Amino acid sequence: MGRYILRRLLLVIPLLWGITLITFFMANLMPGSYVDTLIPMEQREQMQLQDPEILEQLRRKYGLDQPIYIRYLKWLRELVLHGNLGYSYRSGEPVLKEMLHYLPATLQLTIGAMAFSLIVGVALGVVSAVYQYSWFDQLFTLLSFVWISTPGFVVALGALYLFSLKVPIFPLGGRTDVGTGVEPSLWTYVHHMALPMMVLGLSGVAGRLRHARSSMLEVMHQDYIQVARAKGLRDRLIYTRHALRNALMPLVTIVGLSLPALIGGSFIIENIFVWPGMGRFGMTALTARYYPFIMAMNFVSSTLVLLSNLITDIAYAWVDPRIRYE
Repeated sequence: MGRYILRRLLLVIPLLWGITLITFFMANLMPGSYVDTLIPMEQREQMQLQDPEILEQLRRKYGLDQPIYIRYLKWLRELVLHGNLGYSYRSGEPVLKEMLHYLPATLQLTIGAMAFSLIVGVALGVVSAVYQYSWFDQLFTLLSFVWISTPGFVVALGALYLFSLKVPIFPLGGRTDVGTGVEPSLWTYVHHMALPMMVLGLSGVAGRLRHARSSMLEVMHQDYIQVARAKGLRDRLIYTRHALRNALMPLVTIVGLSLPALIGGSFIIENIFVWPGMGRFGMTALTARYYPFIMAMNFVSSTLVLLSNLITDIAYAWVDPRIRYE
């Protein structure tokens, strides 16, 4: 197992290098630059005519006057030699420090959505499999197809309209109450997080439901389940101790591969619910051509995805003791 993990970690290096290379060049191919977003177009055109040296000084200040490959090599050197993801255009400090301000909110929302989709989806899938072709099974089969087919922003806007405006159960947005002057409690954080977390995890619930149902149905027809029934074991023990654990194998893969979708979906959800995370600030960074933050955000997100895939492989050995990595 140790050699396998070491090989996987070594493979992460070229993968991350390829991701940074593509991300950097694609981000810099977008029209305009950070300097262009700082100054309105009319004022910029006037400055270009009257005193073009001012614009050049700004570009030199942020290093945007250099060729793209030089900028990339400098960024890569800082990353490899110093572990630095670049410097903020705004404060001049390492951009990682700025990003860590937004990362906890995104992790809170993403991990909560993953846990919600896993717990609710697996529970509904197991019940659907046990009561196959019942009204419960048919109802949630239909709902799962509706949830999967509906775009996340449609669900988010509908949830805001229903549960924040028409029936004000949840706040309209934000991570805490603003302007109250009161230190937010744990309940305040949970109350604000509940609706965006459920919306972000809803499509995951549908996927977990379908996979858990099909896995349970396949396992329940295996010989060892019939033997357990013949021994007189109660159905609850058969389903929880024997069937569910063997049905978890495909779900481990699905959960590990769902992290990229959650991180991508958080961009939309965070903007709709005014959630102060990486996704919301990332959209601002894209429109502002804020290259250091774009690069840092992609690097950290890619690292999390690659590590989640490694954890998924390791989890195989825990779920199924027959699997051994050489």
